[in-house]
Amino acid sequence: MEIQGGVAVTPGITVGKAFILDREQPIIKQQFIRQDKKSIENEKQRYLKAQEKAIKELKKIEKQTADTKDISIIFCGHRLILEESQQEILHKIEHHFFKAEYAVHHLMQTYQDHLSSREGELYSRRLSDLKDIENRLLKHLTCSKNYSYKLLRKPIVIIAKELTPSQTALLPLNKIVGIITNTGGQTSHTAIVARTRGINAIVGLGEGTNSIFADDTVILDGFTGNVIIRPTQKTLAKYKKLQQKQKKSVASLQKIKAFDTETKDKESIHLLANIENPSEVETALAQGAKGVGLYRTEFIYVNHSHPNEETHYNAYTQALRKLANRTLIIRTLDLGADKDFGLFRTIEDNPFLGCRSIRLCFKYEHVFRVQLRAILRASVHGNLSIMFPMISSVEDLRKAFDVLQSVKNDLRKENIDFAQNIPVGIMIEIPSAALTCDLFVSDVDFFCIGTNDLVQYTLAVDRCNENVASYYKFAHPAVLRLVNHVIQTGNKHSVKVSICGEISKEMILAFIGMGLKEFSLSPYSILEVKKMICGMTLQQAQRIAKRVLQYTNHEDTVKYLCKKVKGIEKNQVLL
Repeated sequence: MEIQGGVAVTPGITVGKAFILDREQPIIKQQFIRQDKKSIENEKQRYLKAQEKAIKELKKIEKQTADTKDISIIFCGHRLILEESQQEILHKIEHHFFKAEYAVHHLMQTYQDHLSSREGELYSRRLSDLKDIENRLLKHLTCSKNYSYKLLRKPIVIIAKELTPSQTALLPLNKIVGIITNTGGQTSHTAIVARTRGINAIVGLGEGTNSIFADDTVILDGFTGNVIIRPTQKTLAKYKKLQQKQKKSVASLQKIKAFDTETKDKESIHLLANIENPSEVETALAQGAKGVGLYRTEFIYVNHSHPNEETHYNAYTQALRKLANRTLIIRTLDLGADKDFGLFRTIEDNPFLGCRSIRLCFKYEHVFRVQLRAILRASVHGNLSIMFPMISSVEDLRKAFDVLQSVKNDLRKENIDFAQNIPVGIMIEIPSAALTCDLFVSDVDFFCIGTNDLVQYTLAVDRCNENVASYYKFAHPAVLRLVNHVIQTGNKHSVKVSICGEISKEMILAFIGMGLKEFSLSPYSILEVKKMICGMTLQQAQRIAKRVLQYTNHEDTVKYLCKKVKGIEKNQVLL
């Protein structure tokens, strides 16, 4: 038995068999073949068959990405390099008696060494291309397979160096029970997608994943962040009991769906859901959500590399119809950083501080306008609001409003209907916006505090970097003071304030005490939070918030809040 520690994403216990999605490039040692004609010919044929498979694979990718020329041309280039390098590799096999794997590695390493001495983005990309080509050939030479989820006969735990948000969003829920990755933090977008989809995940395990082999039994402890590899029978029995207890707890939560979400002293709190696509609306409503407070529209790019206006429109209309006049807050495209799905192939040293989100929409205004047209057209089908992300200044907001107004004027000229009084709000996720939120109150209908990025930008912590995960402190006094300032400013000026970050029920308790009455959460968190709300009073929350704002460090705050939540739940009687 071995225990490795990572960062827990979803509270809960999962037991499953390991499925290795990827590994580092295999180590290729000097390997030679026998120096006879038959051995040489067999090795050459073995290489040619692997090359043929690789080229066939690349042609298929080229065809699939034909509509996205920037991507298609990359794989066309990979294919040409493969074809052009054939004679050199065959020469190494025939005259130096290299084994095919070593011939491939030797040639590609020569190319890479040559490029490594050059500086610049172009050479960095070429290095990446060569590594990709080498890996593709080695995969076919070593008979490694791209495993299809369709072939899985039982639920598994994915073990991967990393998973992109798009990969996570496409995982088949009926076959995946858990995710373990080398990289990532609790609020990386991959973690958020896993949590939203109800998949237990532990990220940031580092090299600890190298201790896990295919078909190993692994336990994910989502409460501690521990991964138990090849557990003893005694340990396995212990965690299976905890798993059963967890299932009973989840089942009991379903009983409180019939209750109103209000405190014991009758203060109503609104719990909405975060979603990535319209199909998640049913899940959100089944978990007790009263609407959608954050529709992350950028995930439309997972299935559509260049979604047109109709694709956007159909997605938003579908969500609105499923919600049956409940709230739908659409966040405009928040692409970039760790959510670049191939549309914008930009390389930046600091992507989270770079051209992402609303900045990217301003740069590619035609893409922004397509989305806004679709949102406006869909607005006639339900209760829709628009939210602009990553606003840092009044200038940003005015620029966004100018584009929105221009799109409205175009639709009027075309006699296309849209709702005339669509509420418009902004994400408060940059300290500059939080500190100057009073400057926005006359222009917007609501503020939505995005705590994930607000913590990141306030504390200068990359939330996807496991190396600084310990610095990501959501209860840091600076963060709490910024949140409190936004809440008080919004309430003073009658601007609705909500929070849509990945926050715990302990923090929700404090924010209710500060005056917040609306939260947008992962669907699978809603009933747990509702249970806590029904067992507390507003006055109790206010006293707790006052105390929290006096603490000087994150650790004491969290310890205090956990104690208070446990006390509320211990004394709770709902049924």
